[in-house]
Amino acid sequence: MKQAKPSRAAASRQELTRSAAGHRFAVDLSETAKLALPILLTQAGQTAMMTTDLVFIGRIGAEALAAAALASRLYLVSFTFSLGLLGAIVPLAAQAFTANNLALARRALRMGLWAALMLSLPIIAFVLHGEQTLLAFGQAPDAARLAQQYLFGLAWGVAPALSFLAIRSFMCAVNRPQPALWITLAAIPVNALLVYLLVYGKFGLPRLELFGAGLATTLVNCATLLAGLCFAAMHRRFRDYHVLAHLWRFDWELMRQLIVIGMPISIASLMGYGLLSAATLLAGLMSTNVLAAHQIAVQVSTILFMIPFGISIAAAARVGHAVGRNDGPGIQRAGLVAILFGVVITAMLTLAVIATRFEIAELFLGKSAVNADATIGLAAKLLLVGAGFFITDAAQSIAAGSLGGLKDTRVPLLFAGIAYWLIGFSLSYVLSLKIGLGAIGIWIGLSIGKAVYAALLVVRFQLLAIRLARDT
Repeated sequence: MKQAKPSRAAASRQELTRSAAGHRFAVDLSETAKLALPILLTQAGQTAMMTTDLVFIGRIGAEALAAAALASRLYLVSFTFSLGLLGAIVPLAAQAFTANNLALARRALRMGLWAALMLSLPIIAFVLHGEQTLLAFGQAPDAARLAQQYLFGLAWGVAPALSFLAIRSFMCAVNRPQPALWITLAAIPVNALLVYLLVYGKFGLPRLELFGAGLATTLVNCATLLAGLCFAAMHRRFRDYHVLAHLWRFDWELMRQLIVIGMPISIASLMGYGLLSAATLLAGLMSTNVLAAHQIAVQVSTILFMIPFGISIAAAARVGHAVGRNDGPGIQRAGLVAILFGVVITAMLTLAVIATRFEIAELFLGKSAVNADATIGLAAKLLLVGAGFFITDAAQSIAAGSLGGLKDTRVPLLFAGIAYWLIGFSLSYVLSLKIGLGAIGIWIGLSIGKAVYAALLVVRFQLLAIRLARDT
């Protein structure tokens, strides 16, 4: 009987430890979800505005819609590069937030706004010469000319759009992403109204068509920036940061940190974008039907990616918060909870995609298209084969965000080069063209490359988090 007491005490301690661990897990999951949801909805709002533009442009004619799609692709390539640099604001400001270093958080936003301004200059120059770029890539002269009209309207909204993105990153880092969501939701109907008025020339305004759609987006970008600055400067949650103080001061040291952290993220994003573009070129070598089926799978992947993208930003902020308070176990828990959360949600959505894959393919294509049944069947197969891609894409995105919270971005860039191109693209090329698996071979290669990248990132985060937990 005397020996039973320590045994019962030990069991009680283990039970308390498990209960405490379960409670911490639940708290981390809840905090991650609360932070990720507004970010996700904000991103969905941005997508809704772009979709609104295309809907109104589509009523002008098929040629205008095709040209707008080309222009949007060119515009988004430029933005993809900027996302990484401005995303580096999140770990810097998040660590300053939990360390109660308000000055450092303010400086991170200030240099993010400077970076947005500097990045916008080459992007504007690139966009204003979009017609020449499209012609160089073999696009039809009429389509390139119409695309340039849209880009002439969009170009002047680049700087305010990037600046608002910097403000969004800051708000997320200090655990207050809701104002960016409110602004975006308010901008959706305003954007729709302006596009309608300027595209069709209503209420005495000139009919500007594609240029009007781009100009409307620019005006909305300017309005969202002003609203974001007002919130950041005057809302009670942000007032203590004094974000507008000394805006003209340039901080070389902090800019260097933004570049060191953000540039690898930008390059890795471009690598991922380039991989899908290269896969599209492979599909185009086969047939028009194969290319159409491939594009359906890519579009579904893009839609699903919005969820892990929002969670990845939340993961970067949550990990940054744990670093700021020197909480080693909290770092590991924040990253792994976010990865698990994103993978589970994406897996459930992927199951829904698999169950409705034929209906999804038909929704994109319609029964009236030439060889519709064959294309729908192939697209359904690609959605089935691509299920692993969708899930591992979520894991790699959130793991990369968690590593970004640790300011670890250079090694993930090396992993991206290995997994995306040495493994993913090489396998896609061999399986599709050499072995003869066609589009299915492309997606098998993409899925394997993405899985390798996700595994490398998760393992690296685990190793770094365990090391930090041991050190603290």
